[in-house]
Amino acid sequence: MAHYHSDAASDKDELDHGHGYAQPYYGHGHGHNKGDLASNTYAQPLSEASADDFKDFDPDSGVKRGLKTRHLSMMALAGIIGPGLLIGSGGALHNGGPASLIIGFAVIGVIAFSIMQSLGELTTLYPTGGAFTGLADRFVDKAFGVATGWNYFIIWACVLANEYNALSSIFVFWSDKVPLWGYFLIFWFAFTAFQMLGVESFGEAEFWLALIKLVGLVAYFLFSIVYVAGGVKGAPALGAKYWHDPGPFNGNGFRGVATVFVFCSTFYAGVESVAVAATETKNPGRAVPLAIRQVFWRIIFIYMGSAIFFGLTCPANSEGLVSGKSRALKSPMTIAIQTAGWHGGVHLINAFIFITCLSAVNSSIYIGSRTLLYMGQDGKAPKFLGWTNKRGVPVPAILLTNACGALAMMNVSTGAGKAYSYIVNLSGVSTFLVWGAISFTHIRFRKAWHAQGHTAEELPFKSFLYPYNAWFGLAANIFLALVQGWATFSPFVAGDFVDAYILLPLFGIIYFGYKVINKTHFWRAHEIDLDAGRRKDVDDVHTDTSGAPRRKGFWGRIGENF
Repeated sequence: MAHYHSDAASDKDELDHGHGYAQPYYGHGHGHNKGDLASNTYAQPLSEASADDFKDFDPDSGVKRGLKTRHLSMMALAGIIGPGLLIGSGGALHNGGPASLIIGFAVIGVIAFSIMQSLGELTTLYPTGGAFTGLADRFVDKAFGVATGWNYFIIWACVLANEYNALSSIFVFWSDKVPLWGYFLIFWFAFTAFQMLGVESFGEAEFWLALIKLVGLVAYFLFSIVYVAGGVKGAPALGAKYWHDPGPFNGNGFRGVATVFVFCSTFYAGVESVAVAATETKNPGRAVPLAIRQVFWRIIFIYMGSAIFFGLTCPANSEGLVSGKSRALKSPMTIAIQTAGWHGGVHLINAFIFITCLSAVNSSIYIGSRTLLYMGQDGKAPKFLGWTNKRGVPVPAILLTNACGALAMMNVSTGAGKAYSYIVNLSGVSTFLVWGAISFTHIRFRKAWHAQGHTAEELPFKSFLYPYNAWFGLAANIFLALVQGWATFSPFVAGDFVDAYILLPLFGIIYFGYKVINKTHFWRAHEIDLDAGRRKDVDDVHTDTSGAPRRKGFWGRIGENF
């Protein structure tokens, strides 16, 4: 097995003599052939710990296990929240109205909760490189993992472009002395340099930026309550005014609701990122279940709260929501504050959006690069993308992912708002396909788990309401992938139709193309390897001077989190 960590120049000698990584006991766990499964050469009970479990670097992928429990928890609670929620929700509100916005957030929220339950069960047991794209190899088919992985990368390439779009537009709004492409290059080099610092810097930045986002949203929610109740001096009480004029559905009915689903899928994209980060987490056995539970509060507080207050404080027919040629991307928050009488509030909201963009760009590069890294190491992408330097940083994968941010330059010819909508539509269907793939992978895992004599009680994290939630997630995502372009049918707009559905056949093309060329095997339940990829938490044991392992005490566990 090849290692991609540059310190492991003489991997075999280091492994044999204990100078580097300990002798691997699980193997990659991806793309096994039938002989491997039959011989069970790498199987080991979960209760037994290997020295590899407590290494600072993952022995298979070469990434550093530097994320703490609080980092992963905050990523689950407020990570990846950026222009998608604060700006994109304006397009959703305009197309569907306040009722459609709430319905869209609620429906996608239930689906996201279902997906996270499936991921919690899988990732807690297998915090391995590649996350669900690697597990799709093992529990379904290598070709299925390839199609899932590339669709997942497409999501983050599109999201990253949207975030650069927002960043550059905000600064052009503040000062147009630097052209839009100039701002893009400044940010591009800054984020590239920051990503090279390593996963600890990423985790710490995400923790504090996510905390600022939470504080900012709470402040806006409080302002909204005061504004609606008539507490803003000089502004009348709004009450439910905008639910009556222009109306709850903005005159678009189901057409508007279907359009909102596309936007909402992009807002929610990223809740599954805790699975991608699990390999670089010190203690996934504790951190992943906690992060999965945090997603519930993220759905209730952040997404549903935003849907309710945006609909109450901003009219769905406001021209500012669709000003495609505007130099600044206007958020419902901006329009609400200006309508309340504070016209300079646009700068405050833009500053808040800027902070959220820093977090969102940072996270998008991280998730996209790790997806490419694991695919490169697994034969799903060019091999050079699987290389990491001596600090566990996947340099080629970071550079290629960040280069995709250049899609933001669509802004130059189409305007910020239109560029944002094009890229959102492009990525929306991929989110549904990836989420559906996660549900299907979970179903396949459980089938193998029971077929090989295991019970649900053995699982460290049990999915809520299995199998109903997994089958619901699969069916709901297939349905939404098909109807998300509903608005393009009447009247039929060829360009919008292609934009909405072009990625739908791509999944099948990648799957069947890879399967035919490489003759991959759809695993039967009794063939699936259930042992590869398990590991203990890094901080689960410490070693005293005699070399004997001992359990950490209460204060030791508290200290690990910080």
